[in-house]
Amino acid sequence: MVFIICFFIVALICWWTIDYHLGRRSHLATSKYTQFPQRKSDITLMTDGDTLYKDLFESIKNSTKSIHVLFFIVKNDEISDEFLTILGDKASHGVEVRLLLDYVGSSKLTKKRIQALKDKGVRLAFSHKPKLPFLFYTLQARNHRKITVLDGKTSYLGGFNIGKEYLGNDPKLGYWRDFHLKITGEGTADLQKQFLKDWFDSTGENDVENPEYYPALPIGKSEHMFISTYGENLEKHFISFIRDAKQDILICSPYFIPGKVILDELLAALARGVRVQIMVPMGKDHPLVKEASFPYFGPLILAGCEIHRYYHGFFHAKMIMIDDHLCDIGTANFDKRSFYLNDEMNCLIYDRQFIQEVKTFVQGDFGRSELLTYQAYQKRSLFEKGKEKFATLVSHFL
Repeated sequence: MVFIICFFIVALICWWTIDYHLGRRSHLATSKYTQFPQRKSDITLMTDGDTLYKDLFESIKNSTKSIHVLFFIVKNDEISDEFLTILGDKASHGVEVRLLLDYVGSSKLTKKRIQALKDKGVRLAFSHKPKLPFLFYTLQARNHRKITVLDGKTSYLGGFNIGKEYLGNDPKLGYWRDFHLKITGEGTADLQKQFLKDWFDSTGENDVENPEYYPALPIGKSEHMFISTYGENLEKHFISFIRDAKQDILICSPYFIPGKVILDELLAALARGVRVQIMVPMGKDHPLVKEASFPYFGPLILAGCEIHRYYHGFFHAKMIMIDDHLCDIGTANFDKRSFYLNDEMNCLIYDRQFIQEVKTFVQGDFGRSELLTYQAYQKRSLFEKGKEKFATLVSHFL
């Protein structure tokens, strides 16, 4: 009996390994990394769910031609119902509404609700449905982008999904800090193109070059560039950012699981005198993600890095700032899943005034965080260290 169990476990691990590597190879062969041109748009930073939802929902209500929405997660709760009702109402009044959701991330959305949306005229599709022959890989590779494009003129990108916790209404997580961008100007065309690419990948309907969705757009004041990644190339960007730093590196992420290569780059930056500050949440919203971070904290703290742990609720913002001349805000976390598995979309912003506003805001959140000392780091129990060992083994999939 023991032999049979052991054989089954070994066979399962072998299948997972083969499935993952062949599935990843197939996915990367068909998915295209895109570095969009440098643009100029007007960009507004939104940092709490109440502000974002009020603005987003109102903009959707005011749309007259097309509403294209991609989210990783839409929950089955009151705020999700309000959001979906707005989409249904717009579709029933003749506005083209496309809603693209990640299959796993939005799995709580009921069949009844989905059918009600379709009955209203909403064109709804799911991204990355698990499928053979690479079932394990397709269960892991997620579309983590959050893109909204309205009438081809106004767009949104960032870390928020749709659900009550993003309003701070989850009693366990409390207040929710996140970063989301509202973009008006020529950069919206790139988010429109990415949405239509993802829609084509999920449905086979190809409107990527349809001029109907690309109206003339004004030039804004903030220079920026979008990068779209599919489980590859994002790590290379982050490495180039770190190597480019001369004075300061500021990293914000709810999940800090960088891997050895980027850890070594951060240690090298510290060794050449660059100040490195990292903001992570004190709590966690997923099992083992906190434990998977801790093995990286020790070497960084000893090298002079400042690890700030946000305790005023949950910190979900994703941002990298380099020397006050580059600010990266988007959907990607500073972790292996974003580097090697997820489809992500990031905005690289070069507007120094905007960057300073973001920096001032993050520094304010330092006042709502606790600096992790090496003495506190060393006080972890044997049980906690054991969990960290296990978390490290599975950190690629957290």
